[in-house]
Amino acid sequence: MTAYVIGQITVKDPEKWAEYRSQVPETLAPWGAELVLRGTRATVLSGQHPHTDTVVIKFPNMEAVVEWHNSASYQALVPLRIQAAEVDLVSYEADS
Repeated sequence: MTAYVIGQITVKDPEKWAEYRSQVPETLAPWGAELVLRGTRATVLSGQHPHTDTVVIKFPNMEAVVEWHNSASYQALVPLRIQAAEVDLVSYEADS
C-alpha cells in the first residue's frame, strides 16, 4: 500500500534550510520515494495552520517510510533540519 510523508514546516534559518533541502532527495532514492510537492502556504481556508511550508513525499509502502526515516543517510541530516526549521513529519497509508 502506498504511503506518504507529509512535513509541515516553519523555517528558522533559510540558508540552513536550503542546505538541508538540497540533500534530502539523495536520501530518498534508495527507498523508491519521490518528492510530490514542495510548497509555501498561500491561504488557510479553514481552521488554524501555523506552518508556512509543506512537503509531500510518496513511498511505495510504510516499510520504506520507516527504513528511510531510520536510515543513516537521513538521520545524518536531522541535526541540520533541527537548526534550520521546525518540522512536523507525519506518515500516512493511502486508502486507494
